[in-house]
Amino acid sequence: MILPTKGIGPDKALLSIGAFILRNLDEPKTVSRLWADLRRVEEGPPDLTFDWFVLALDLLYMMGTLGYVSGRIARGGSNEAEVKE
Repeated sequence: MILPTKGIGPDKALLSIGAFILRNLDEPKTVSRLWADLRRVEEGPPDLTFDWFVLALDLLYMMGTLGYVSGRIARGGSNEAEVKE
């Protein structure tokens, strides 16, 4: 699930989806805005569901690559940093 296996291809692995999320997270965004932005990108994972999106966010958060501040997701693991409006 985290890495590709026989049953889960490279495009569905959580690390691949996480990399796609990080590539498209250029500024702090709400979860709904990030989801909407990712749905518009054509080179993204095919058939990405909201469930897999949230699992990838959880993985990135646990790895310390995402932070959640003032209702927005931002790069970096610091949850105490200020997010510019």
